[in-house]
Amino acid sequence: QVQLVESGGGLVQAGGSLRLSCAHSGYAFSINFMGWYRQVPGKQRDLVASITLGGRTNYADSVQGRFTISRDNAKNTVYLQMNSLKPEDTAVYYCRLNGGMDRRNYWGQGTQVTVSS
Repeated sequence: QVQLVESGGGLVQAGGSLRLSCAHSGYAFSINFMGWYRQVPGKQRDLVASITLGGRTNYADSVQGRFTISRDNAKNTVYLQMNSLKPEDTAVYYCRLNGGMDRRNYWGQGTQVTVSS
């Protein structure tokens, strides 16, 4: 059974930093990419950042230069370092794993990030 477990969310003041972690287990095939997404109530889930098998990264314009996605393959973990946080970064952050020839998706349960002004 594939599991993705996010951690590291919380409450932080504007200008502060948080680091999210996503530890995955139970996946036996090649990972195409992993990503972080966020969602606020009543809106769609949007891409924040992603990283491919080859290490290529992609960021939403709104977080470019403030957030950094990275991974530790030995620990099966993907990180999202979030600096200079703004109130508009407040959301539930989800981790996504896309893998295999059929490009199947798996999601974590989400972690709340709240940025106070």
